[in-house]
Amino acid sequence: MMLSISRTCLRGIYSCHWTSPKGDRNRACCWLSFLSFVSILALSWMYVCFIAFNDHNDVNCEAFKALKKWVNWYMIVMIISAVLATYCLLLLVFGLLHLAIREPLDLHWLHKVFLFLGLLTVTLGTAGFCIKWKEEWQTIYMSFQATAPFLQLGAVVALTLISWLVFQSYHTAQTAACKVFIMVTFLVVSAAVFLCPLAICSPCITSNLPPKPALVGHRGAPMLAPENTMMSFRKSMECGVVAFETDVQLSKDMKPFLMHDDGPSFLLRTTDVKETFLGRDADMHANFTLQELQTLNAGEWFIRTDPFKSVSSLSKEDKREANNQTVPSLSELLVMAKKHNVSLLFDLKNEKNSTGFHNSDSYYTAETITNSSISPDKIWWLPPEYRHDVRKVSPGFKQMYNNVQEMYADGGSFLNMKYSSLSTHEISELRKNNVSVNLWVVNERWLFSLLWCSGASSVTTNACHIFKSMSKPDWQLEPNMYKGIWISVDVISLLLMFLLFLCQRRRKHVFHPNPRESGVPLLSF
Repeated sequence: MMLSISRTCLRGIYSCHWTSPKGDRNRACCWLSFLSFVSILALSWMYVCFIAFNDHNDVNCEAFKALKKWVNWYMIVMIISAVLATYCLLLLVFGLLHLAIREPLDLHWLHKVFLFLGLLTVTLGTAGFCIKWKEEWQTIYMSFQATAPFLQLGAVVALTLISWLVFQSYHTAQTAACKVFIMVTFLVVSAAVFLCPLAICSPCITSNLPPKPALVGHRGAPMLAPENTMMSFRKSMECGVVAFETDVQLSKDMKPFLMHDDGPSFLLRTTDVKETFLGRDADMHANFTLQELQTLNAGEWFIRTDPFKSVSSLSKEDKREANNQTVPSLSELLVMAKKHNVSLLFDLKNEKNSTGFHNSDSYYTAETITNSSISPDKIWWLPPEYRHDVRKVSPGFKQMYNNVQEMYADGGSFLNMKYSSLSTHEISELRKNNVSVNLWVVNERWLFSLLWCSGASSVTTNACHIFKSMSKPDWQLEPNMYKGIWISVDVISLLLMFLLFLCQRRRKHVFHPNPRESGVPLLSF
């Protein structure tokens, strides 16, 4: 009785037929194949979205520039992708269960419509990814060094489970050619899955784990406080950062201040300029004096928009403090850095518009740093424009480069690059040559773990409070241990498949229905 009810429920969910339908078996198999194809695409797209989450704030900021309104667009994409992948996988499971219990397949037209919409969604998402964010594909490629061992184990488990249906189709196939095709295809796929660890190269499969990378606070600690505010830098110090990373611009009265966004409307995202200075929200940095900038509220936006979904973790005191932050000057940050012996790394947002060194942001910034009396070796000088002029004025600054060839040509030994610009092998080789490598912006544990295993010297991060508590990478295996796990799982899978093959063979002799009478599509030709 219960079995009959279960079969009826399965049939109703998959096809909306509560009695056994008699449809076209070949067409039903085609729709199952299409469902499998869309499910694989939806899962792959979900994986891409999950891996690219490290840089999701970049997507939201770009959308803000275009729309002038903050919305967490990336989270919306993630939710849609998760719903699509879950729907396709559940439907595929129901379809495979139909095959396993020899129920007829007849996918309902509404499911077919949703599958086409899902395919369209994934296609448009992938196209947008390639057009607007193609550099992120390097991150996807990197991720396989962290996930490939686990993906391979998952593929072995999935292959073992699906083998039941494959062997069922093999034993019920009507012709020898069909049997050969099914078995050869299955063996080729199995060999690829079982042997792919031979091609997996991960820095976390190692006996020698490098030291943990030092942490650099990206605009302070922007998950715990409004970015580029004194509260944010104080919070990052509590994480034990070795350096502050910030962005410097020059005010109308030639005073360096801290602000990431530049160009027209540079204050719109992170301040209340629209309410404080009516009609001036589209002005440039050179239209505001430092005194005017410091009358703005630079923290209320953080509580209101919650860009990292972290505000709920703050105490009432922290929320109150965040609500009352202002735009800091570079001098204020230098005082803090000097007092706590923290280094300073910064971008100059408008340097390319300068007409000469003595009229440039570099000159006024270097002058402000010199007047602060901070130890010169605590300044990690990054801007490439006027680098040699700055070196003459302040020879003690530690020069950082964002290009390997330029660094070697200049006799430098300190790189600051996007985490995906270097392969894990290149990072290891640079460290062997005593080059310090700082990588930005690293926010996810899997990525931090991968770069840790690769030997990165330091990482610039929004998530210093998360990485601070990590005493080891999320995973790291001795090569021999990984080899033992790989071989053991493969052997167990092969044994289970052999038993399933024998079980299906015996079952065939006990019960061998006529497929034409049962209406069951058995994936045969």
